[in-house]
Amino acid sequence: MLRLPIERIISNIAAEIPFEAVSEDYSFTLKISHYAPYVCGAVHDGHQFRKSLWENCLHTEYDRWYEEDPCTRQMVQSHPIVIAGCDSRFEYDLNRAPDGAVYSDAWGKQLWREPLSAEEYDHSLAKHGAFYEVVHALIAKIEEKYGKALVFDMHSYNWKRWDREVPTWNLGTANIDNQRFGALAASWSRKLGSMDLPNGIKSTSKINDTFQGNGFFLKYISTSFENTLVLATEIAKVYCDEYSGIIYPEVVRSVEAQLTELIPLQLKEFEQSL
Repeated sequence: MLRLPIERIISNIAAEIPFEAVSEDYSFTLKISHYAPYVCGAVHDGHQFRKSLWENCLHTEYDRWYEEDPCTRQMVQSHPIVIAGCDSRFEYDLNRAPDGAVYSDAWGKQLWREPLSAEEYDHSLAKHGAFYEVVHALIAKIEEKYGKALVFDMHSYNWKRWDREVPTWNLGTANIDNQRFGALAASWSRKLGSMDLPNGIKSTSKINDTFQGNGFFLKYISTSFENTLVLATEIAKVYCDEYSGIIYPEVVRSVEAQLTELIPLQLKEFEQSL
């Protein structure tokens, strides 16, 4: 994998050059095997946490892992365009607007022993800004080439913390144009619910049940690009043990294999609908 500065990544996109790269600061990866009309994103897949923050952080590595979305990049890695965060959301959250992307507290617990210095804060926020420069260039290129784009915004969530039955898959649609895209979202939800998962795991799917799709990744793309649909797709962490941190690779592989079949079907419906 190449290590490239942001300017080179953007120039490659502008020239429609296929490439696979990590950003120069190792904050995100982008693979473009060819310029397809859809993108898979995994903004919370990352677990890196730069060393200069370690001693000041009150959360443990497990605390951070628990709130991240491990394996979401792997679930879509076989698709032609995949962009994924490498850094933990506890350094900066790619799914929050810039003014809230660097946490002061997280999930009811103070994050830092001492407030971050301006230097540390700016370092993190610059990574957030660079990521969205690339996202903008990428979606603009796809809309220019195809007139529209479809984005699969992959996440996971901790289902055991809920005190009621929750779905295997949740699709957040509160911030998409439901008049134009509501039927497509419902179709995607049905496809997800049809999955046959190993280990006796039941696959159910609901819309706006546990989360509504309020993330910045979806909002930024949806407000910046009129003809791009972002499907905020969350899988319950049935593919791991939330409490021990053990990953179930057979479940991850099964999800990946089935998304390889289902995503092209959803793309075909999207292309026919507009």
